[in-house]
Amino acid sequence: MARFARVEAATVGHYLHDRFMRNDLRPLIDGVRVAGTAQTVSIPGPDSTLLYHAMDRVRPGDVLVIDRAGDERHAAWGGFMAAVAKERRLAAVIIDGMITDPAAIREAGVPTWARGVSPITTKLLNLGGGYNIPVSCGGVTVNPGDAILADDCGILVLPPAEVAGIADIALADQEDEGSWVARINAGGTLQELVDIAGMIADRQKKDGTAHG
Repeated sequence: MARFARVEAATVGHYLHDRFMRNDLRPLIDGVRVAGTAQTVSIPGPDSTLLYHAMDRVRPGDVLVIDRAGDERHAAWGGFMAAVAKERRLAAVIIDGMITDPAAIREAGVPTWARGVSPITTKLLNLGGGYNIPVSCGGVTVNPGDAILADDCGILVLPPAEVAGIADIALADQEDEGSWVARINAGGTLQELVDIAGMIADRQKKDGTAHG
């Protein structure tokens, strides 16, 4: 996960299109990037009883993914839970819904992504839900144990078996990008970097073969 955390979400966006959560899930703390293993919880509407159960079972380095079952009114996360998350050493919290106490969440320092802020909080109503089950968050299915990469460009969800391969490709590309900037600073052109002339020649050759 430490290696995966060096990957920029936008780098992976060059290869994948369907594993990213919706872009209305935004970070409360700017400039952070985290990677961790998903623990999931689904809590309905005005209830957060099961969240208390989950927060006593998360592990250091986990990313807690909270499915709010479409609720856009009640805040299931605030300053108190942020303080608990800090004590539990969570890597991050991702909430497909509302939070409250944004200043206290920032002060706690645990990276948090959410869709908005509400003063109306959830209650301990014991209405059910699920812990460490497949959930929907930001339009993406998240399974317990999935790898989560989150930064200020987006949130990526990957099965554990794909992490090493994606990290290898992305980190190599990020290193290449640094060398490209150095070449531009030395007077190079973009067309030389990507060999546009060669791409056009290849396309013309393919088109000619197709029409021949």
